[in-house]
Amino acid sequence: MSKRVVTLAHYYTQPEIQQMADKVGDSLELSLYAKECGADVIVFAGVRFMAETAKILNPQAEVILPASGSTCSLVTQTDVATLQKWREEYADYVHVSYINSSAEHKALSDWIVTSRNVDDIIASLYAEGKKVAFSPDRNMGAYLNFQYGYDMPLWSAVCEVHDKFNQVALDEAFAAVAGAKYLIAHPESPLPVLQQADYVGSTSGMLNWVKAFDKEPDAVIFVATEDGILYNMGLARPDLNIKQAPIYAGCQCNSCPYMKMNTIDAVKRAQAGEGTRINYLSSKQMDNARLPIERMLEFSKRYYQ
Repeated sequence: MSKRVVTLAHYYTQPEIQQMADKVGDSLELSLYAKECGADVIVFAGVRFMAETAKILNPQAEVILPASGSTCSLVTQTDVATLQKWREEYADYVHVSYINSSAEHKALSDWIVTSRNVDDIIASLYAEGKKVAFSPDRNMGAYLNFQYGYDMPLWSAVCEVHDKFNQVALDEAFAAVAGAKYLIAHPESPLPVLQQADYVGSTSGMLNWVKAFDKEPDAVIFVATEDGILYNMGLARPDLNIKQAPIYAGCQCNSCPYMKMNTIDAVKRAQAGEGTRINYLSSKQMDNARLPIERMLEFSKRYYQ
């Protein structure tokens, strides 16, 4: 009997890669799909922490990462031993970690969140009278503290792509547009950028915002996130003028180098069984990391389905 191979691709991969996938989505969508798809082999065209999450949620499956070097700066900027000491400083806090983290990081967490459900999950914890410490994304945590008046201790790592967006470049871009203009932004962006945004949300949230846009038809929509999603936005709304937000004067060229490691040849090889296998996590590591992920997924099923 042949094995069932399922290919997953994140919105930030190249259009050609998305066209090769059985499922394209953001972190939450792909996490849910990885758990429930019943695949024997999962080819994950994304970055390593996503493939690790797929393995944690579907340990019976063989999970293959097409590009061994496809990591994430939020992972590389986080030393797990130091994180452990940081968590011990806040032992009476609920440790909430963004899904953009290693398996070892997740195993030190009480809850995992994505950019789509972070607001709701942290709000529910505060409603229960809990104190929250947030890692690893400093920008996302700063936005939550600002937006909701929290005082969460924050780990200090950033997404090297989103952290490049800046207020000065946005001001210059806005000044060059005579008519209506809007900014939508991913919460991994710096706080001054998020404070300017008309909408802040997950990758899927931004895509849905564009799909539903019904204001000035000639408006310019600036998008502060990785440029891969512009392909999906263009497919959904070819009538709109959608641009990536600039990272410095005049430059709209902000791509994740790790996502772009997923080339057509690399994905084809992975579909044929070659590539980096996520087979290095112990059962204990996966069990410890699965618990906070499952909490998130159960919360998401209740609130978003």
